[in-house]
Amino acid sequence: MGRRLDADSLLNQLKKTPPPSLDTLYAVSGDEPLLVIEASDAIRAAATQAGYRERVSLVLDARSDWSAVIGATQNVSLFGDRRLVDLSIPTGKPGKTGGETLQKLAAMVDGGALSDTLVLVNLPRLDKATRNAKWAAALFDAATSIEVAGIERAALPRWIAQRLARQDQQLDAATLDWMADKVEGNLLAAFQEVQKLALLYPPGKISAQDVERAVLNVARYDVFGLRDAMLAGHAGKALAMLAGLRAEGEALPLVLWAIGEEVRVLARLAAAQASGQDFQAELRRQRVFGSREQLLRQALARVPQRAWPAAVQHAHDIDRLIKGLKVAGRLDDPWEELGRLALRVAVARQAQPR
Repeated sequence: MGRRLDADSLLNQLKKTPPPSLDTLYAVSGDEPLLVIEASDAIRAAATQAGYRERVSLVLDARSDWSAVIGATQNVSLFGDRRLVDLSIPTGKPGKTGGETLQKLAAMVDGGALSDTLVLVNLPRLDKATRNAKWAAALFDAATSIEVAGIERAALPRWIAQRLARQDQQLDAATLDWMADKVEGNLLAAFQEVQKLALLYPPGKISAQDVERAVLNVARYDVFGLRDAMLAGHAGKALAMLAGLRAEGEALPLVLWAIGEEVRVLARLAAAQASGQDFQAELRRQRVFGSREQLLRQALARVPQRAWPAAVQHAHDIDRLIKGLKVAGRLDDPWEELGRLALRVAVARQAQPR
């Protein structure tokens, strides 16, 4: 039967002296590349230390030749070395043949059929439907699985402090928070900035001024982060994200889609509430689930029902601006109007803008 570990527990186990015996099958999944790479590299290093000298690496998807996987576990090394079979499935979609192969691989692990072989499977974070697939259920039942969680903004200062502590460096709380703002949404850049501080400054406490001189503004935002900040009522964050997207050259139609689609959904939900319709059924019709449902409920509670038709018209006006058309009563810059539309949703006010 498989077991689950978080990334920190895995790393702590592998650092023990003497090192622990390794399992036959590991599955590492997550959507934060840096942390996934670190967890997988730790397993590879431990395998090398344990005598797995030969490594077979395969990158696979639904169209790959999956027979190579079973072949890699069965071929005997000419030198009798133990073998690491390193599988990467970047799409998380192995297809029918791949799924059957992974089920067979899991059965081989359960049956003790893999001798002197360690298998590492790298996957992206899997959605609920994929996790319920037969191949995923079999794989996770047989494997030691490491599900790598992302680092949310609230936890980012602590994460930076932990990384600095490995370098015998420290920052005060205010500077940690400032640095987190600069690298939010880009953990790899955060890691690189921490490493840069080790190169620039000696161990010990680093001043805020030194950090500000060294750290670049590498925060990276996406349209879904903008959407969530708007729905949650974080007006300042939403505007900062919008400015970041503009500076990065993000396509205007994509940004409008992210904001405008939520406005249209909110308008339909508000109308359903006002007319006494089954609100839960309307949520399902609009394909609203999970954390997004909570964010939409927050916005509906914050913004008056009468304001939504004007918000929908605002989104239509921005679409015309993007197409180069003049709209009476609107600014010529569609980015500015996108900011006004985001504020319409993020800020509760009795008198909504026109």
